[in-house]
Formats: sequence, structure tokens, C-alpha cells
Amino acid sequence: MQITRNTVATIDYKLTSDSGEVLDSSEGGAPLAYVHGVGSLIPGLEKELEGKTSGDSLQVRIPPEEAYGLRNEEMITEVSRGDLPPDVKIEIGMQLQAESDDGIHILTVVGVDDDSVKLDANHPLAGMALNFEVEIKEVREATSEEIEHRHVH
Repeated sequence: MQITRNTVATIDYKLTSDSGEVLDSSEGGAPLAYVHGVGSLIPGLEKELEGKTSGDSLQVRIPPEEAYGLRNEEMITEVSRGDLPPDVKIEIGMQLQAESDDGIHILTVVGVDDDSVKLDANHPLAGMALNFEVEIKEVREATSEEIEHRHVH
């Protein structure tokens, strides 16, 4: 069976940066199972997996535009230190969660002083090309419940 919209694909993968740093991997854990065609994966990887079958392997480089997008400097903002919980020690590199009308967002602290905190709302992998090594383990039809919920059960 081929990977197409509304199939469940189970894959082993390794994600690396252009410098070879391993950013994520299924090695040592369970393979990733996802419903294809519902936006569970970055667009470039989903496009590359389309039509593949169980047993296929691929190595692919996904440009930033088809991954987490280009960095947008307008997504860096400064907030008053008083707007954040007083009992949390804010440090550069830590990630905070913020909720807005369009969902939950992860913000990375990129600057701290006594009065303010600079937050970056870009995805941590924005602006990066992503290199994937993928092995397709299984492909099956998604159940109606998996399609409705947009994730594997």
C-alpha cells in the first residue's frame, strides 16, 4: 500500500542539521506513526513520503520554506519582566508557553535584563534546512476515527 492522504504511515527517522548535528530521532524508541495528509508533518517531508510503500527508505533535504519557515525578526518582542511570573528564574534559551486566540505558542527567551525579557516566537528550527533519513515500516488505511481526530489511535 502506498502512502496517500488518510493512510497511517509508521516511520523510523533521523533528523539532522546541515552541520550533521542530530536534532531528533526515533532511534531507541518507537517509530513515529502519523495520519498522512492532515498536516502532522512539515510539508516538505510529507510531500517526499507521498507514494512511498513499506520497506522504502529515503534521504531528503527539506529547505526552510517547506519546513518551519524562514526566520521572521518581527516575531521577536520585548515584554516587561513584571508580565512574567515573579517566582520563575528567567534565563536565555529557556522556553515559555503563551496562549492566544489562535492556540498555544512556544516562546524562546533570547534576552533578559532587570526590567524586560526579549522573546522569540519563531519555531526553534525556523530558517534551517532539515535533513531526514527515513525508513517506512508500515502503511495502512486510517480508521474513520483517526481521520476525524487527525492522529493515530
